[in-house]
Order: sequence, then structure tokens, then C-alpha cells
Amino acid sequence: MIFINNNNTNPYFNHAAEQYVLENIKDECFMLWRNEPCILVGRNQNAMAEVNGDYIKEKGMKIVRRLTGGGAVFNDLGNINFTFIGRTSENVEENFRKFTKPIIEALNFLGVQAEFSGKNDLVIEGKKISGNAQYYYKDKVLHHGTLLFSVSMGELLKALKVNPLKFKDKAVKSVEARVTNINKYLNNMDVIEFKNYVIDYVMKCFGKKELYEFSEKELKQIDKIVKNRFSTWKWNFGDSPKYNYSKEGRCGKNTIQVNLNVENGYIKEMKFYGDFFFKKNIKVLEHKFKEIKHEEKHVKQVLNNININEYINGVKNEEILELMF
Repeated sequence: MIFINNNNTNPYFNHAAEQYVLENIKDECFMLWRNEPCILVGRNQNAMAEVNGDYIKEKGMKIVRRLTGGGAVFNDLGNINFTFIGRTSENVEENFRKFTKPIIEALNFLGVQAEFSGKNDLVIEGKKISGNAQYYYKDKVLHHGTLLFSVSMGELLKALKVNPLKFKDKAVKSVEARVTNINKYLNNMDVIEFKNYVIDYVMKCFGKKELYEFSEKELKQIDKIVKNRFSTWKWNFGDSPKYNYSKEGRCGKNTIQVNLNVENGYIKEMKFYGDFFFKKNIKVLEHKFKEIKHEEKHVKQVLNNININEYINGVKNEEILELMF
């Protein structure tokens, strides 16, 4: 088994590194890594429905789709992610318990009474400190999980907060859970010290002393995966399940509701409803957004070539943009 203490905090890179190791390195692997503030969504989730879009935009957070299923996760530098890549067992529950066992033991050794709970969580005193997920590739399994050490709970709640009335879809929904930070149960240890402790502990369990470093050739391959998958709009948003989006607001003296049907990230149908007066055929306006990506920069491009006031009396372009996100 190889051990990687990854210090890169770019979530695109870190997920690409997981994929590279899974598909190209024969040895089993244990890796620790942290992400700059970001949202990681599950493979089968509607990315737009899981986040507070306005807050994410304000903070400049990346949204990254994982290889694994499960719910949306907030990461910041107070969270540590761990990855095990190894041979799979046919028993899924057995895999979850096998790969979380060294983490539980590392915490227990420090006097922290962590334990496995439910189908994929680690808890302390009933409060969640780790969520875990898996992805299967040939005869291997990629198991990764979070370790909430000193995560900003305020940021977590703001970043994942979303109006449930805005989205109606069939994707897997993230379930709110009671969570806590590991540092509440430890004295005089910061997140870097804890990260180093965990990898040292797990290495000793396997009788290993040396860390693995990616070569320049491997780094180029990882960057290629970043470019072709994890940094792309298609992967992070275009692979979202079908969803219906609806938002209502005041535009001048009008109350307007925008309804969108979105598939693979593209607007398939758009409808305006409200008490407004129209100057031109509103269906012509609605049609202009058909097959446009439900992404702000692409909607802006359409709006730049339209004067909304020519269709809906007393309404500005920026007001319609606000309603669409």
C-alpha cells in the first residue's frame, strides 16, 4: 500500500488525483487531503438544487461533482478528506466498515470515542463527524470520507441552504444531520497536526514508513483529468438529473414567476407567469432561452441581445436574470 499526504487544496485536482490512482496505480492506496471552501455534490445529485447559489457565487466557491454517490458536502480547510483505494469485497457494508476501521482506531487512540453509525457515518456521542461514500471500478473500490475537525458550521449552513420551493426534482436529496467538530474533543492539536497524526497512525498500522510523491509525469496526467472532467461545466452541472426550477419575485410593479424545465443542464422549456402587461408575444421571448445552458454567463449572453422591456412593460433585464438563479 502507498501513502499520500496530499497538500494540494484545489478540489478539482484532488478528485482527479483519486481517479488517477484508482485507474493507473496497481498498489492499494491511502491518501489524506483538504479542500479550499467548496461544495462536493454526489454523482446522482442536481448540483443547482443542493446549494445556496447566491452565497456560493459571492464567496467564489467551486462546485465539484464526485465520482461517488451520496449527498452534498461542504468542505473548508478545517475538514480533512481521507481516501482508501483497494480490492473490493462483494459485501458493501463490509467495505464501509473495513475502510473506516483505521480512522476509528486512530481517534480512539486519542481518547475520542468515535464509532460507525448507520450505513456510512462516523459519530461521536451520536453527532456526525464523517460521511463516507464509495465508487467501484473493475475489481477495485474507491472509499472516501470526510473528517470534520474544525469546519465553520456557519459557512456550512449558509452554503448548503436552499429554498426547497425553487427546485422540484427526482435526484437524491441531502439529508440534514446533526454534526460536530472533532477538535471539541481534543486539546492542543490543530488541523495540520491532526492530519499528520492520522497518516502516521495508519502508516504504522500497515508497517510503512515512506510517503509516496507524484512524479511530474503523473502530475501532468492528473492535470489532464482536471481539464477533461472535474473542472468542466458538463461534468459538474451538465450531468445533473432533470429538474424543474421556479422562482417568483417583484419586478418593478409586476409580480413575475419564472418556470424552467432543465435537462442535462440545458433549458428545454421556459414559462413566464404573473400580473404583467406584455408588449410583444411572450412566447417569442420564452423561446429565446430554449437550449441555453442554465448558467448565468450563458443566460446573460441571451439577455444582452434582448430588451426585456419591449416584451414585459416596466421590467429590466437584470431583474429577469435574478429570477433565473
